[in-house]
Amino acid sequence: MKKSFLVVIAIVLILALSGFSSYNRLVSMDETISGKWGQVENQLQRRSDLIPNLVETVKGFAAHEEKVLSDVAEARAKLAGAQTVQETAEANAELSSALSRLLVVVENYPTLKADANFRQLQDELAGTENRIATARMDYNTAVEEYNKAIRRFPTVIWARLLGFEPKDYFQAEEDAHKVPKVDFSK
Repeated sequence: MKKSFLVVIAIVLILALSGFSSYNRLVSMDETISGKWGQVENQLQRRSDLIPNLVETVKGFAAHEEKVLSDVAEARAKLAGAQTVQETAEANAELSSALSRLLVVVENYPTLKADANFRQLQDELAGTENRIATARMDYNTAVEEYNKAIRRFPTVIWARLLGFEPKDYFQAEEDAHKVPKVDFSK
């Protein structure tokens, strides 16, 4: 009787320790995801902060390109107002598209391309785009590790009991793999 009681206590203790360990690991992974998402948002904000200066510089040279400039401003506002990973991804794709069109406009203004302020802003923006790509990759890696962890046995039991849900990846738009079309005939 005493031995079976000790075995039951040992099993309960092992299960409790396993649960605590799984819980703490999942909490750490969840916090890592939050931190990585913070870096994505940080880099998106950096890009968003650079854009008004870029737009003002281009305005000085290309005042009649108002449609492209307003598209950039609208896309930037959407990104600033995004609340979810999906909204952020969609707004980011729209802003990237608008910036691509802005850079096509810049190609028509050789004096603008030679302007030191514009070159510096363009370099800053290019560096920021690289930082965004790295931050997105880091975020998605953390999400992958977390999502795998909550699906593995025995952690899946604790994850379900404790309410840990899969996280969304930061995904590119469906048409992101298409090559942008440059058309100077308009």
